Amino acid sequence: MKIDEISSPELRGGQNDLHSQPCSQIESSIKDIEKHVPGTALPDSFSTDLRRSISQLNFLSPYPNSIKLHIWKLSYRLWNACVDLSNAAGFKTSGHKIDEEHAKLRQVSADLLFLASDVSGIPSPAFKSASFFYKTGLIWHDLRKFEHANYCFEKATDLLSKVEISTISENEEKRFLLDLNIARSRTAWEVSDRNLAVALLSRSKSVLFAVAENYKALANQYLIFGKAILSKNEVSGVNEALRLMNDALELCERGLTVVKRTEDTLALKELRSKTLRFLAAVHLQRDEFESVLKCVKVLRDGEKDQHPSLSVLAMKAWLGLRRFGEAEKELRGMVVDKGIPEGVWVSAVESYFQVVGAAGAATVKGVFLGLLGRCHVSASAAIRVVSKVLGDPAGAGEETRLRAKVVSDLVSDDRILTLLSGEDTSRERTAMHALLWNCAAEHFRSKDFQTSAEIFEKSLLYNPSDIESRNLRAKGFRVLCLCYMGLSQLDRAQEYINEAEKLEPNIASTFLKFKIYLQKNECDGSISQLQAMPSRLDFTTEFLSLAAHEAIVCRCHPVTVASLSLLLNFYPTGKQMPTTEVVVFRTLVTTLSQGPQNDSDILKQMKRAHTRLSELGADKFFGKGEIGRRERNWFSVNAWNSGVKTGQEDQHALSAEFFRLASEFYGASIDEEKEGNHVMVCKSLIMTVSAIISDERQRKSTLLENEVKEAISLLDRAGKMLMSSSTEYDKLEAIIEPNLLFMYTWCAFDLYSRIDDTGSQQLLLIKRFANSKSCNPKYLLQIGIDASQGPRSNHEVATFALSTCLSTLLASSSPDYESVALILRKLVSLRSIHGADSNDDATMETYKQAYRIMVGLKEGEYPVEEAKWLAMTAWNRAAIPVRMGNMDEAKRWMSMGLELAKKVPGMQTYRSCMEDFVAGF
Repeated sequence: MKIDEISSPELRGGQNDLHSQPCSQIESSIKDIEKHVPGTALPDSFSTDLRRSISQLNFLSPYPNSIKLHIWKLSYRLWNACVDLSNAAGFKTSGHKIDEEHAKLRQVSADLLFLASDVSGIPSPAFKSASFFYKTGLIWHDLRKFEHANYCFEKATDLLSKVEISTISENEEKRFLLDLNIARSRTAWEVSDRNLAVALLSRSKSVLFAVAENYKALANQYLIFGKAILSKNEVSGVNEALRLMNDALELCERGLTVVKRTEDTLALKELRSKTLRFLAAVHLQRDEFESVLKCVKVLRDGEKDQHPSLSVLAMKAWLGLRRFGEAEKELRGMVVDKGIPEGVWVSAVESYFQVVGAAGAATVKGVFLGLLGRCHVSASAAIRVVSKVLGDPAGAGEETRLRAKVVSDLVSDDRILTLLSGEDTSRERTAMHALLWNCAAEHFRSKDFQTSAEIFEKSLLYNPSDIESRNLRAKGFRVLCLCYMGLSQLDRAQEYINEAEKLEPNIASTFLKFKIYLQKNECDGSISQLQAMPSRLDFTTEFLSLAAHEAIVCRCHPVTVASLSLLLNFYPTGKQMPTTEVVVFRTLVTTLSQGPQNDSDILKQMKRAHTRLSELGADKFFGKGEIGRRERNWFSVNAWNSGVKTGQEDQHALSAEFFRLASEFYGASIDEEKEGNHVMVCKSLIMTVSAIISDERQRKSTLLENEVKEAISLLDRAGKMLMSSSTEYDKLEAIIEPNLLFMYTWCAFDLYSRIDDTGSQQLLLIKRFANSKSCNPKYLLQIGIDASQGPRSNHEVATFALSTCLSTLLASSSPDYESVALILRKLVSLRSIHGADSNDDATMETYKQAYRIMVGLKEGEYPVEEAKWLAMTAWNRAAIPVRMGNMDEAKRWMSMGLELAKKVPGMQTYRSCMEDFVAGF
């Protein structure tokens, strides 16, 4: 049944009269629209008048069902008028774009229908209303008014959010759910909200309803998004494009499992082939050549796809894998394939030769070898030919490497070797060796280790094997070792250095073996070579320093630590050292800091450095002037930072040691300073004591008496450094941060509590802190809580700290009532325990103070649970006076509880019972 065919009662009488005027205005505007000449511009007065009438109608909700039916008819009438105007203007056939005024009218129709979306008597009203918003959103999307489009799609989504998917039976409604999600996703994509767009597509997977066409539509949208990202050629977007296309491929596969019609099968297979081609292109951008070939194979074998792009993709993949033979086959196949455009073929050829160009130089190599093959003359002539072919070995580029390769083949030829092997050709042999050595050295300097190694090896052919030349041969083996180390062929490099060490064992060979073990990440082998270095006759400590640098570059921390530790052993001997001792310590500590769980080793080396500092003095250990101060500050700051780090990791014992070391380093004097950084010494001492107390709590043990006294002495030392008398407390505030001043006060309070007869001293300490500028309510609350609990509680300190904190919080422009409530609860508990039970006026005053605080507050501003607690405990306090017959006291507490209950939302029932009880009492 159509909407227009549904009968509705006449609009008359009672509430219907209220709706008649806006409905009549809407109907009048619709009549004007129906009379509008198609093809002419729509005036904005139509949408404006309709919006005004809808606003009036909106204020009159809710509507009776008869009004809702009338609204539905008006909405459909307006919508149909818009459709007629569109059709008459030829928007669909001529390609003309719907203007914004037309879209606004569609929007008005959708909003009008939304007013009565819950009308009874109409099947699936939510779907019908949502469809208006969906179609309007599509129009706004075409107009690139994405905010309006998104509004419509969200409205449609909200309308359908309460519809149970399992109850949907109509195919049109099933497809509508999918189309809505996809349309909303497209709009989100247009405004660069990719995450939402992809999330909406993912959400659409739940509304496919095992319909092949739905799988195709969703997969196609995934593919469109992936292609859009891929077209931007952004490196960061390749992974996202790959994920989207994989989702599209998965949907195609799932769709093929539910397909029923042949045409659906063909459509899904075509989309799957298209997706696979784009997947191959993505893999090619990611240099995943094997994956490209797998995609091509699937397309050719399974899908029987002969798309022209497959040959290009396959050829580039073979080139990426350096499989030039297969790439050439693909290239030849492209030439035969007439379906490939000429531009694509030319581009493929360029790509091929761009990669295979070096291999194509074999022809040039043959020419050169042919030229050199005619040099069957004297030895000096062979030298001249080799020199001519080499040209300038210092030049860079493929041609230089090609020349070197040709020379390598030539000088290893048996005919040339025989020509230069006689006793009368020793000069030419030496010249050939020098020529090859210099050529290899130039390639070595340009980092062309492969060519360099090849030429150095050929130079050994012209090196005599007599005893006089053994040093030169050892040098050649060491250089070859360096070449193969540069090529990361470490086993080959080790073979050469072993041969060099047989000929000439020295520190250079040992050091190269050390580097090989280091690059092979064999820490034990590297350390064994380190330990063997001092036994070499030509050993100097510079090699240990160089070994440490190499280990640092390789980030081999155990070897770095071993080399630096070994180097430190030579400083007390008085030998000339490559660098200062403090630099070695600094590097060692830095290296240890880069490894995991090295805090104990760092502390050990820091203590070792402090010992050397004590032996040498600050000027000799750190150095003088600005350099010395920088070194001292480095050790001080690192000791401090290590203390902070270990403290954060709950390693409080280590933290205390680090902070104590920090105080010693900060206190070191450079250039006969009167004192070091006394402020940081003070802070370090405070942190030391704090770490000691934290360690005690972590271990759940108790500090011994001598440990308590030592901790107190550290705090006293810190205090004496910053103030000479109790009247100079402001001086302390001006220098030390508030949190450290609080820590100082808290630690002193804790330690004084362990000594007999120090309650008054604790109270004086807290009062002095409370009067300081550094004090804030958070600190006082912490002190008050700590002082109110535990075996060493001090109720006087707790009461003072909490009361002062409460006063400070209430003086604030925006008090933290969570903290206020906590303080009031604590004060009630404290005064109850230490007061005179129910006759305690101080406790009553606390309740009254709580009541005064709650007066004038918004509902819920004061924590409800805390307010309930106050009301109930005040009421319950009347129980004892009632039993004792003290009715005045009981009534006083009941009145207090009742007054508090009146300020607590949610206690109406309790309050009624209380009032009844008081009235009967």
